[in-house]
Amino acid sequence: MASRSPSTPPHRDGLSRRGFIGRTGAVVAGTAAASAPLDTARAAPQSAPAQQGENLVAVALTVNGRSVRLMADPRWTLLDTLRERLSLTGTKKGCDRGQCGACTVHVEGRRVLSCLTLTASVDGEHVTTVEGLSDGEHLHPMQRAFIAHDGFQCGYCTSGQIMSAVALVGEGHADTDDDIKEYMSGNICRCGAYPFIRDAIKDAREEMR
Repeated sequence: MASRSPSTPPHRDGLSRRGFIGRTGAVVAGTAAASAPLDTARAAPQSAPAQQGENLVAVALTVNGRSVRLMADPRWTLLDTLRERLSLTGTKKGCDRGQCGACTVHVEGRRVLSCLTLTASVDGEHVTTVEGLSDGEHLHPMQRAFIAHDGFQCGYCTSGQIMSAVALVGEGHADTDDDIKEYMSGNICRCGAYPFIRDAIKDAREEMR
């Protein structure tokens, strides 16, 4: 009788453990692929794919200079619309409670927490995300300053920090270290890169003014 490897005992139905794991992995991978989001564009499209459901409202936005029209659930946040419908994933979902600042974007030039902003509430307005700051390969002065001064470590909060920092200079709240600390206090960096962030803001403000 042929010997059998002790490491791969067969199941009662004749399928080995290795074969069972392989088959299970294939099923899981297939399910994940089938449920993946349909929106794969890396920039805001002219219109988002049609959404099925009840009580949807028509929303028209200008996102990073491009017109976007979509049917939105009134409960959708701007954060989820940007990430899940428009594939603009530079805006991060951190606490999802308006406490960390990772989701900061600009609406009509004002910084807002997109996790607390309903998509329907910004109908007809201009939205800028971190992807919209640069001009092709030419980075915004604040983006370059963050790189030059190591204003990030893990990088998760960086897009929100940069969006707040750009607005901070525009608001005229970047004159002193104390001002920067106060008006950037809504953006949390778990890595503690605050001194480098302040240096980046002071560097970029000279070019932005």
